[in-house]
Parts: sequence; structure tokens; C-alpha cells
Amino acid sequence: MAPTTDRVDGPTTGSPTTQVTTKGRTIIDDAVVAKVAGIAARDVPGVHALGGNAARAFGAIRDAIGSSALGQGVLVEVGETQAAVDVTIVVEYPVPMMEVASAVRAAVTTAVTDLVGLEVTEVNVAINDVEIPGLPAATEDAEGRVR
Repeated sequence: MAPTTDRVDGPTTGSPTTQVTTKGRTIIDDAVVAKVAGIAARDVPGVHALGGNAARAFGAIRDAIGSSALGQGVLVEVGETQAAVDVTIVVEYPVPMMEVASAVRAAVTTAVTDLVGLEVTEVNVAINDVEIPGLPAATEDAEGRVR
């Protein structure tokens, strides 16, 4: 999903969120906001995975070497006090997709608001695949054709 303009307050240059108080400054990087949203989305029943085919392929490689990207499949726009989130998910069959999308939207909003302290202006959910238990996963060749 391509982000639209004016989804959040202030500039969205990819700079960290900064809060300054009389006792000091707190800086939260945009990648942290994406991770919080990704963790919340993964915890929703019916979500099999996050990200598109290429992101999941790279994720499998990262998992094999003991690393993980908890923000995989998540794009965030962070302003001064607000955030907009785009999440791409794979849903488990036969879970109702609209219910999963609504639950992801609620979970991401709650997590980003409670843990990061930003108002969430929108959470866009894209479902790009369905995981069917017992079937081998389709793979793409170098030209992007499904085998």
C-alpha cells in the first residue's frame, strides 16, 4: 500500500519520535513503532504471517540464521504525536478475513497508543494470502512465477 499524504501531524521524515520534559528527553525510532505494531498484529488469532511473498522469504532466511524482523510487513508514518500504520498479513483458512482485519486494526491501535504514546490515525490492513493447513506453500521462481 502506498502511503497517502497528511495521514499524521507534522513532518514524516523518518526521524525518531522525541518527547522532551523537564527531566530529560525520550527518543523512539520509527522502527520501534513498526516492531510494536508487528508484534501486536502477529498476536491476533487467525494471522499466519506478516508481509508479502518476498518479505516472508527474506524472513525465513533471517529466522534460519537466528535473527528476526518483527516489523516485517509493517510500514509506519510517524508525526509529532500521531502515527499511521499499514500492515500486510497472511490469514489462516477458514478464519473470517474481515474479522481478522478488524482485530489487527484494534490490536495495533491499542499497542501503539499504550506502548509508544502516539495517537493512531489509521491502520490499513492488506490481506495478500491465505494459509491453508496441510497444503505445501507455493513458491515463486526468479521471475516471480508461482511454482
